[in-house]
Amino acid sequence: MTKILYVEDDSSSQRLVQRLLTSEGFDVLLADNGIQAIEIASRERPELILMDINIGGLDGYEVTTRLRGLDSLGTVPIVAVTAATLKGDRERAIVAGCTGYIPKPIDIDRFPDQVRAYLVGMTDDAGSAADRAEYLTEYNQRLVQRLEAQVHELERANAELQKLEKLKADFLLLTGHELRTPLTVVYGYLQILKSTPEISASPATEGSPQYLLARASEAVERLSEVVQDILNVSLINANRLELAREPVFLHSTIQSILHNLRSFGPQRQLSFELGSGLSQIPVLEGDPQRLHQAIGNLVSNAVKYTPDGGTISIDAETHADVVHLWVQDGGVGIAEDELPHVFERFYVLEDTSRHRSSKTAFKGGGLGLGLAVAKGIIEAHSGKLWAESAGHDEEKLPGSTFHVLLPIGDPLARMKMP
Repeated sequence: MTKILYVEDDSSSQRLVQRLLTSEGFDVLLADNGIQAIEIASRERPELILMDINIGGLDGYEVTTRLRGLDSLGTVPIVAVTAATLKGDRERAIVAGCTGYIPKPIDIDRFPDQVRAYLVGMTDDAGSAADRAEYLTEYNQRLVQRLEAQVHELERANAELQKLEKLKADFLLLTGHELRTPLTVVYGYLQILKSTPEISASPATEGSPQYLLARASEAVERLSEVVQDILNVSLINANRLELAREPVFLHSTIQSILHNLRSFGPQRQLSFELGSGLSQIPVLEGDPQRLHQAIGNLVSNAVKYTPDGGTISIDAETHADVVHLWVQDGGVGIAEDELPHVFERFYVLEDTSRHRSSKTAFKGGGLGLGLAVAKGIIEAHSGKLWAESAGHDEEKLPGSTFHVLLPIGDPLARMKMP
């Protein structure tokens, strides 16, 4: 069957032409707009394209010109089927690249024969050279005017987006500060209650005051971590993240991270393999608390995506001026199309409709800030963070590896990364 693409944004016109040509034995493809027409034509390579001129977005003239620039479609007949029937409309269509012109409303008795004629090579008269030059100049000027208008519109839209982004960043920063004050008060009073003789001396059995206060303290600590992530990502986005400059012992930092993870929530029988390179890391200079958070987020991420009984490996290599640390999990991995986005703010891999908040549970949810915060902290130390994975597979478990490069010496010094 001869394949024909009909570009038309009016559904009633689409149905009429499709039924008419299908009854004549043609295979009719439909496109609602110019972008869709270019995609379908490039993929399907029809033998004929029927083009409405007055479509939204890219108009028929512009779509025709674009199609003529594609090698696979350079010689395909493109026929304007349009209600644009004023003086010069036909000539403009020819100048844009159309080989024929059929005015609307179409004559349903003649239309199939007209289509067949264009399929076998009929072309409309292009007019005199002087007329073509005049209409071509007019057409080029109109394209430039359309492009200028689009550029101005994009500039306005971009300015509005920048304004909204600043409002969002300011809101997150203020929200984080507002939440920290009551959380600090709640946590302080919980600690006071836990230390009272009546409660501290009582058994920590389930349902007891000591047990309930411990669970409440854990919940407040978890909420404090979420608030801190919101604050950190806001500071990173505003380029206002401040670093302390103290000695950093990465090996001890990792030991502390693993201790915290093991004591938080139920055990999941995960194995942690620490390589010998960790003990060889020299003392770095940086912010110990923020690096603890950044690497802790990487380890926590590995825990979330590694099934029960899996293994997580952490090791490092020390070079002349840089430490290369990596966290490798035996988890479900990351799909190729997801990999470039895992460090974006608020980006989550799991289905958010099945979200469940947990720091250590398999596929436990979060706000999608952990990796973004880790990347911001590492880069604030003049370091580099990236991820590698062979893909996502919940049965074969290809796993993922997160790599960290940190400079040896002053973290605020400029450093060229490989």
